[in-house]
Amino acid sequence: MTNEVAEPAPQPQPQLASAMTLDNYRFPAHRLLPQQTDPDRTPLVLVACGSFSPITYLHLRMFEMANDYARINTQYEVVGGYLSPVSDAYKKAGLAESRHRVRMCELAAEDTSSWLMVDPWEAIQPEYMPTAKVLDHFEYEINQVLNGILAADGESRKPVKIMLLAGADLISTMSTPGVWAEKDLDHILGNFGAMIVERSGTDIDEALSNLKQWEQNIHVITQMIQNNVSSTKIRLFIKRDMSIQYLIPATVIQYIEQNRLYTDDGEAKSKEKDKQRATN
Repeated sequence: MTNEVAEPAPQPQPQLASAMTLDNYRFPAHRLLPQQTDPDRTPLVLVACGSFSPITYLHLRMFEMANDYARINTQYEVVGGYLSPVSDAYKKAGLAESRHRVRMCELAAEDTSSWLMVDPWEAIQPEYMPTAKVLDHFEYEINQVLNGILAADGESRKPVKIMLLAGADLISTMSTPGVWAEKDLDHILGNFGAMIVERSGTDIDEALSNLKQWEQNIHVITQMIQNNVSSTKIRLFIKRDMSIQYLIPATVIQYIEQNRLYTDDGEAKSKEKDKQRATN
């Protein structure tokens, strides 16, 4: 009889977000912290909704800044972070197909982070999903399906706080009358809350003055090192045949080049594909 120790069974590889459809969707939780480390803190998951066309280093830095802010200034413990690209139904100028945007986010998360994930649920919807419904989706998947997170004692489970992570330009639109439905604002800021990263050109104080009733749930994060890169500027650089090196992850640049995204030629081919789909 030998005393050989059996090797642990290999863990199954998580399903690629970019390979998911409405038929085979599974909520990605492979990088969600399996157990809370600090029993005195509230577990927190950060969700960034946006176009990500393409994703930039600022999008990724927002999560790191929010993680630092939560650890230093709040009683939250960040246990996960998600990028949630908007669906094609959003019809925004410069919006690459959702399959491309999900894959670029996936490449960026894999290449630069050990804890960020991409949830394609919003992106694969045939209709535009309001931010309030997207946050409800995360609340359901994490706190109902997964039953929250294992507490620091290793026995009980704790509900996870879901919070929106966004740039100051979003909070500016929230403070503009008529842009957001009042019930959605109350649901997002009242029930979930938001971490807002300041950006130059946005008067954050003016924006917050119109959101006084929710100010306790809005956390403003100051950029210690200013980064004003934007997806719009990246697309402009590409159209002008200018370098975008060191502005977005190298794997994303490679993907953009391989798929000829954001070029006049690439956009023409994309529009032609849309016409073919409509006639079929």
